[in-house]
Amino acid sequence: MTNPSSEPPAPPARPSAGGPLDKLRDHIGAAAREERAAALGVWLGGLFPAHLPGVSLLAVGGLGRRDCAPYSDLDLVLLHNGTAGIDRIAAALWYPIWDARLGLDHSVRTLPEALSVAHDDAKVALGLLDARHVAGDAALSAGLVAAAADQWRRTAVRLLPQLKELTQARWASHGELAFLLEGDLKEAAGGLRDVTLLRGIGRAGIADTMRPAVRAANLRLLDTRDALHLAVGRRVDRLVAQERGTVAGLLDIEDPDTLLRRVSGDARTVAHAVDDAWRAVDRLRGSRRRPGVPPAPSRRPVARDVVEQDGELVLARTAIGPVPDPSLSLRVAAAAATVHLPIARATCEWLAAFCPPLPTPWPPAARAALVSLLGAGPGLLPAWETCDRYGLIDAWLPEWARMRSLPQHHPIHRFTLDRHLVQAAYEATRYAREVDRPDLLLIGAFLHDVGKGLPGDHSVVGAPIAAVIAARIGLPAADVATVEKTVRLHLLLPDVATRRDLDDPVTISTVAEAVGDPATLDLLHALARADSHATGPAAWSDWKGRLMAELVRRVRTALDTGALPEPPNPDPELLSGVLPVVHLDGDQVSVAAADRRGLLAGVAACLAMHRLDVIAANTSTVDGRAIVSCFTQPRYGTPYDPVALTADLRRVAAGDVSVTQRVRARAMSGRGGTAEPKVIWQRAAATGAVVLELRAADSPGLLYRVTTALDEAGAEIRAARISTLGGDVVDAFYLVGTWSSAADRERAERAVLAAV
Repeated sequence: MTNPSSEPPAPPARPSAGGPLDKLRDHIGAAAREERAAALGVWLGGLFPAHLPGVSLLAVGGLGRRDCAPYSDLDLVLLHNGTAGIDRIAAALWYPIWDARLGLDHSVRTLPEALSVAHDDAKVALGLLDARHVAGDAALSAGLVAAAADQWRRTAVRLLPQLKELTQARWASHGELAFLLEGDLKEAAGGLRDVTLLRGIGRAGIADTMRPAVRAANLRLLDTRDALHLAVGRRVDRLVAQERGTVAGLLDIEDPDTLLRRVSGDARTVAHAVDDAWRAVDRLRGSRRRPGVPPAPSRRPVARDVVEQDGELVLARTAIGPVPDPSLSLRVAAAAATVHLPIARATCEWLAAFCPPLPTPWPPAARAALVSLLGAGPGLLPAWETCDRYGLIDAWLPEWARMRSLPQHHPIHRFTLDRHLVQAAYEATRYAREVDRPDLLLIGAFLHDVGKGLPGDHSVVGAPIAAVIAARIGLPAADVATVEKTVRLHLLLPDVATRRDLDDPVTISTVAEAVGDPATLDLLHALARADSHATGPAAWSDWKGRLMAELVRRVRTALDTGALPEPPNPDPELLSGVLPVVHLDGDQVSVAAADRRGLLAGVAACLAMHRLDVIAANTSTVDGRAIVSCFTQPRYGTPYDPVALTADLRRVAAGDVSVTQRVRARAMSGRGGTAEPKVIWQRAAATGAVVLELRAADSPGLLYRVTTALDEAGAEIRAARISTLGGDVVDAFYLVGTWSSAADRERAERAVLAAV
């Protein structure tokens, strides 16, 4: 054994983040990973006691595969044959690793113990397939490597269902790498963890899983992870937006969007291979349930020209002719989505090779199949991805190539553009019974963002593109016009509901004039909800849903009767109670006090101190008393303390500045942001007022600072609508008066921008 008092060898140096790109690039690639694995092997060998029979050290995981990332953890197994004092030997190994600040996952086992655990634990069994001898008794290590591989071949069919369950749980937690804007390169579906799974299924002899395309995708994903580690300077597997530029530079990729599209393509390749591998596993397990009985082909008609065979969809014999029906590929896709069954690979390849192009306009059968596909619910997503894998989507929609894997840069989006469009159609199915034309809802949801990625407002740019596609699909002219209008106005309801005063008749009349009829109003309402849910959690809230529903109700009344809403009457106690009056009613907070400037700012500061975000605010003055009503939501989901909030609001209403002083310093320190703030004036959007719209980065105390600045600039705020989208805000302030003077508007604008 080595002398315990001697200094352990120094661990291999890790590259420093933030250095010159050329130097950092030397640490990326297969050769660099092999070099890191070799250096770690030499270092670990130097830590291992010399001349110690019956004990060996093996590496598993990335070190076992020799694909170590710059900041990978170490996965080690200390194997022994019952050697006395093994705990002391293990401590002598593990402590220098911890002292070197390296992550370590370790175990100490005899060979029978290791095989016993692997016999029942699919993750351990899969991990041992990567085991590689590092130091010590090489024969003992070789025995485990050979025995683990042999045991896996014998037990894989039994263990793989357990592994599939674990894999699906991981996918549900981390999502699909191909469609995520900030996906986990290792854990997400289609990531590096799935490559390990494919390697294990291949080692079991079940399917040829590591084909050249998968190997190439794996190498590129490993290179991307190398670059990400180097960019951040620590172990991290999630490719977040702020690191994409540096990672792209390290990989000599022209821009972050190209990097994201490459990652998406590689993840798709891996995910497709995993789907094929699981089907091979299922077929093998099915055949083993009938030992000695040759499997008879089981065929069941599913739809016209489509039959199910052994759990997959294939073409009926009558469908294969010299001139196939151009709508055949769409009808097969619709059948797969409806019955939730995969399309056989051979069928997809045949359709891609021999199905003729669709004529313009499409025949009714193709149009009906597209609507069935988009309205199939959960079956839509896998069926669409399969068709996209084999190039069928491009044959239906030439515009799809531009949208595939296109990043969406707003932080509220979680998916790439192509997946967002399909997801929106999926989400729209829940509202199909609320509209007169479910088919136009599905098509509109699928096409609503086709203008993204092109210069200009994507709603305006996308409307004529959607019209061209709708006409090609074969919709009549009136329906084409409805789809075009739906795409052009798909943001109208959410924008107005969250940024405008719904009590103002101008708001309702403007929306009613733009929409035109109740049927279109219903389509836009359903599409807005589907779009929000497809965008991500930050794009939807119960409050936003209530606002949109109220807007739709009022606009419908205006369309049906021509009647516009009357301003609401305040609560009688707010009008006549002894001042100050404070009312707390769920998410609504109302304060009545003697009329004075700064009351709204003080109430906003008080609510911020109690961790309540203001979503909307209305102010009015009746007989010398000011009434402020705010709609709020808890910033962190924790309900407010009504007693403490009421007490502080009473002090604010009475003119006590101590409450606002407590938050003033914090609010002022929160100023700033990465985006340049912008003020937009809307002079015809309100009755007896103008709208000052502020677009800026969100920060603590922003509403307090802006309302204070407007008060000091002499503006009277009648209402405010606060809309937060990720890290940005679009806040609308209704300022009483005409504000016809350019100098007055400039003064207020300067004050607001200075406050931001």
